[in-house]
Amino acid sequence: MSFKILQVIPKLGYGGAETGCYDIAHYLAEKNCKSYIITSGGPLLKFIKKNKVKIIRLPVHSKNPILMFLNTILITFIIIFLRIDIVHARSRAPAWSCLISCKLTRTKFVTTFHGIYNFSNNLKKFYNSVMVRSDLIIAGSNYVFDHIHKNYGSLINRTKRLLVIFRGINTEYFDNSNITNEKVQNLNSLLNLNTEKIKILLPGRLTRWKGQELFIESLNLLKTSYNKNNFQVIVLGSHQGRKVYYKKLLSLVDKLNLKRDVFFLQHFKEMPVVYYVSDIVVSSSIEPEAFGRVSVEAQAMRRPILASNHGGSIETVIDGKTGFLFKNNNPNSLAENLNKLMEMDKDKLQSIGNEGRKNVLKKFDVEKMCDSTFSEYKKLIK
Repeated sequence: MSFKILQVIPKLGYGGAETGCYDIAHYLAEKNCKSYIITSGGPLLKFIKKNKVKIIRLPVHSKNPILMFLNTILITFIIIFLRIDIVHARSRAPAWSCLISCKLTRTKFVTTFHGIYNFSNNLKKFYNSVMVRSDLIIAGSNYVFDHIHKNYGSLINRTKRLLVIFRGINTEYFDNSNITNEKVQNLNSLLNLNTEKIKILLPGRLTRWKGQELFIESLNLLKTSYNKNNFQVIVLGSHQGRKVYYKKLLSLVDKLNLKRDVFFLQHFKEMPVVYYVSDIVVSSSIEPEAFGRVSVEAQAMRRPILASNHGGSIETVIDGKTGFLFKNNNPNSLAENLNKLMEMDKDKLQSIGNEGRKNVLKKFDVEKMCDSTFSEYKKLIK
């Protein structure tokens, strides 16, 4: 079955929503479907195979009502001119334009909840509700599914479908067998890493809710309470303009005498290499992750993961088998679990890593995500 799919996303960055959009777009092209993306731009654009996926640039990142109205008119004409069968929106602002355009053209409309949208008043809740006004609502995890049901259940009737399709990652890209010694040596030289020490990795953009402060406090406890000194830490993530918070983290590292042990890296082109040189990966978010991409990527790279025991991490990590869940917002619990992993021998760590890889291949492979999404598309236009 061949049809035309138009995905709409504010920007094509390196986040989960963006990579999901990218993966589906190229998958559709392989299925002999016409694949289009409307976006305002982004670094992932340069990787789009232009002979397979057509890009249309519009200011769909904007919440300006005038630009949103203009987007609605243009998207309506695009749907008609290209004879689009399904429009798939991945964010709220463009979703409003897509909703109206789909109503006017009687086109099937799909939305994906990539996160949970909190609200402090009814106006914000109404703005968020556009994501459940589609024919098909996709939740990226059971945690997100429950959030939708709890807060927007009254808007979901029998004509709408709400289901979970777990995000998928490219397990061919996140695979140890691709890593060369040269790449490892380059990273070791860049950060002056000591190959004799245990490497602990904390990936994620530098923002309060990702829990970097909690993580740094746990490192101090690792030294003072467990007498562990044989480790080095890579905090990988951009501050994205949050310079005050970044300086606060640097000050905390300095205050706790961890300057020699903690390396901050704003960006590294090849994430699999960073996972590869690490022995332990941590996801310390103090607010729930909607899915927890770091946990899945770490497991794909056969690395034990330590994650907060809430949100999507509960679904992606098999506690005690592919890693460990620690008490949310509790540096003592994180330090205790770090120590537990550091005490394990190589065979045990390798066993945890192998189980992690199996877990990802079974549940979180990108092909599985694409197959499930494509199957739902076909049901919509039968």
